[in-house]
Amino acid sequence: MGFLFQNSSSEGETADCGQMVLEAQSGNSLVREKLIKSYTPFILKTASKVSGRYVRMGEDDEVSVGLMAFNEAIDCFDTGKNSSFLSFAETVIKRRLIDHFRKESSVFRKNIPMSSFEQEDDDNQEGIQYYLEAKRSVEEFQEKSLADERKEEIILFTRKLMEFGITFQELVAVSPKHEDARLRAMEVAGIIAGDREMSVYLMTKKELPLKLLEKKVEISRKTLERQRKYIIAITLVLVSEFDHLKQYIEKAF
Repeated sequence: MGFLFQNSSSEGETADCGQMVLEAQSGNSLVREKLIKSYTPFILKTASKVSGRYVRMGEDDEVSVGLMAFNEAIDCFDTGKNSSFLSFAETVIKRRLIDHFRKESSVFRKNIPMSSFEQEDDDNQEGIQYYLEAKRSVEEFQEKSLADERKEEIILFTRKLMEFGITFQELVAVSPKHEDARLRAMEVAGIIAGDREMSVYLMTKKELPLKLLEKKVEISRKTLERQRKYIIAITLVLVSEFDHLKQYIEKAF
């Protein structure tokens, strides 16, 4: 798929490009429009390189991001600091697309075949570089978002525990030491969560429905009372929207 990065005669920087940029910066909207139209193939090529796939006008968000970035480049270009407007514009487009990928992380849930970059020319190597940079940025964004979600969930869970007179630190201390005991307590929590009468009792009374439980499980009342805080905590996870904590419980079974 080398056509992704093929050269176009429209992409070369014309001699009057810098002058047109200055006129556009001065408020000449017609010149700005002409610049964007003339270099649309360049914008498409740059967007394709970063995305690692062919992008189409009117169909792909990357094109819209690229066009807005090119327009931004017109406003920000400084002839005193940059010799080539297109080099500057390319950098702006790539940065804005990477920002876009960070926000729209689902872009990289699709498998983009690396065969798209099989040609060993400089453009493809640069395309791979920016593809990998964008992919890493998205992965870092996803990891940070996941960590933030887990942190927020722990905070909400801790507040919910306090409604039942349980602290998170205390929960760690009272957790059953033996795996079989933990599994039995989790099974009890699952029974409560799956029974409307018992779960309503728990949420309203803030206590285990011991009498109802004794009819459902073959565990002594003494054991249920000893594991009360742990069972309550697991039940709260099961009946509330603590998705990350639920995953830990599901793995334990």
